[in-house]
Amino acid sequence: MPTQDSPLASPDHIKEPFRKEIIRVAVILLIALGLPLLFDGSTIDDFSYYLLWTFCGIGLAAMWGHAGILSFGQSAFFGLAGYAYGVLTINFGDSVMVTWAGLLGSMLIAGAFAAFLGYMIFYGGVTGIFIGIITLSITLVFETFMAQTAGPQWVIGDARLNGYNGMSGMPPLAIPWLDGTVLALEGTGFYCLLVILLALVYLATQYMLKSPFGLTLTSIKENPRRAEMLGIDIRKYQLLIFVFGGVLAGLSGSLYTIWGSYITPSSMGLTAAAMPVIWVATAGRKNIGGVVIATVGFVWLSQWLAIYGSEYALILMGAVLLFVVLAAPEGLFPWVIAFAGRHLGKKHRNAEGQ
Repeated sequence: MPTQDSPLASPDHIKEPFRKEIIRVAVILLIALGLPLLFDGSTIDDFSYYLLWTFCGIGLAAMWGHAGILSFGQSAFFGLAGYAYGVLTINFGDSVMVTWAGLLGSMLIAGAFAAFLGYMIFYGGVTGIFIGIITLSITLVFETFMAQTAGPQWVIGDARLNGYNGMSGMPPLAIPWLDGTVLALEGTGFYCLLVILLALVYLATQYMLKSPFGLTLTSIKENPRRAEMLGIDIRKYQLLIFVFGGVLAGLSGSLYTIWGSYITPSSMGLTAAAMPVIWVATAGRKNIGGVVIATVGFVWLSQWLAIYGSEYALILMGAVLLFVVLAAPEGLFPWVIAFAGRHLGKKHRNAEGQ
């Protein structure tokens, strides 16, 4: 059992598998960075949109799959960071330093709010389904509040909140270029940034979850009373992973605002709150790589179905969630793999019997 004193130590038994993971991610990263050579700018922008949601899903998978914390608050952190980025950059300008400081600052604001909320939840003794109820309530309160900020009095410096119409006009990230000019990270540049960030976040999350810190989270999830009897401060670990998930959701929200140069209260609505839960439940709560695939797939499918009507995407998501709850509680992806394995194994045995 890992000790509290070194929750992030690096045991030898995870180093070799992690090296193989790095090699796999590096290969996928090179392939992904080569896609702009094969697709036009519009398609690459669409890829960026699909990818920016994955951070939100990874954060929930770490919380739910490895710590047993089902939270509907990811969209609250998402929206809070998006609005924070808008307020910071609209008020302080669009320089290289300001845009990057705005990204980091918005993530810190999301993390700080997650720390405050998590402290109230875990140190207040809230457990189980009541965590989901509280986080969903916070999310809906955020949406309701932001939707009524349409009047001219709802301003923060030069940034108008604009109610349900949302904020717009936020600058993109930028980097200094070789000839002394400033290069805005838009289109292909923003896509490459997203791919690199995703690879780094994925590897960092996998390493953390395979470390003694992650094993401690698993022990808390499996039997919190036993973990507490062994001297583990379970509330501290739950708070840390909750903040981690909130920061990743905030990263998604900031990147969304940068991508579209706008943010609206609908990003914190009931539908938005349910989406990460569906992605993670479909992929399998412990499968970080599967969550990335499920998130990209479902966001693409939602956009495609939206052409025919937004209700079709909601119906499909609801049907998938219902199937997962009733028939595949470990996740749709694991269920499909197990079903295929049983079917192929049965055919192989029948062939041997003949």
